[in-house]
Amino acid sequence: MALRIDGKRLAADVRARAAAEVAELAARGIPCGLAVVLVGDDQGSATYVRAKLRDCEQCGIPSRDFKLPEQTTQDELMELVRTLNDDPGIAGILVQMPLPRHLDAEAVVAAIDPTKDVDGFHPENLGRLVRGLPGLRPCTPAGIMEMLDAYGIDVSGKNAVIVGRSSIVGKPMSLMLLAQNATISVAHSHTDPRELARICQSADILVAACGIPKMIKGPWIKPGAAVIDVGMDRDEDGKLCGDVDFDSAELVAGAITPVPGGVGPMTRAMLMSNVVMAAKMQHGLM
Repeated sequence: MALRIDGKRLAADVRARAAAEVAELAARGIPCGLAVVLVGDDQGSATYVRAKLRDCEQCGIPSRDFKLPEQTTQDELMELVRTLNDDPGIAGILVQMPLPRHLDAEAVVAAIDPTKDVDGFHPENLGRLVRGLPGLRPCTPAGIMEMLDAYGIDVSGKNAVIVGRSSIVGKPMSLMLLAQNATISVAHSHTDPRELARICQSADILVAACGIPKMIKGPWIKPGAAVIDVGMDRDEDGKLCGDVDFDSAELVAGAITPVPGGVGPMTRAMLMSNVVMAAKMQHGLM
């Protein structure tokens, strides 16, 4: 039976460290404000924003919540981003995705000051990741690396397979694992489905980020592998589940993240850590 990786407990530790650093910075007159921008009335996004704002309150991070109507124009959103870039009280800017279809999300991300890009999606920050330079990292893969480290799962020299190649998880995840000397394989929608199980079976570390409920089954998993499930799906009964069939995978894996209670809490906690890092960067402390 696999060891369950407790994302809730680890996230609480990350938030506690962030709260201590926020207090230290505040004592030195350094602001750690976070601006959260939500466009439209997507209920999933609104729920996620509320959770992030609760995390801010717990960490002592002043937050400003900007709720914009669905019909907000590109120019209006870009102007708000520029205003927040220039606001010395704001250390981090988060524009909640997805945006309404008429808005250019890539242009919005590129307009954020890279030192305030606490999502880690700005081209400059992704470029720094590619070059192995310090910078703000995407929260989900950064949280996964924290989880692996906390549970003593050494990635150096190991075979790591990432199922999914998004710019939010799959691509930065592969780069972070590569930076720690793992050997990387990335499977995606064009991978031959007849080969996918074999590729997954080669993994000492398997990261599932494909968005397909319970796609990865127990027989696809190498005995003793660490299985990280990024999925947040609904099964045929409407119950929350991941991209991994947890019941069968738990019997084979050495360690596994549950859904919920695994990667999700760590993603939000790493956002708090990124706000602290951004504040330090802006004041020459990193």
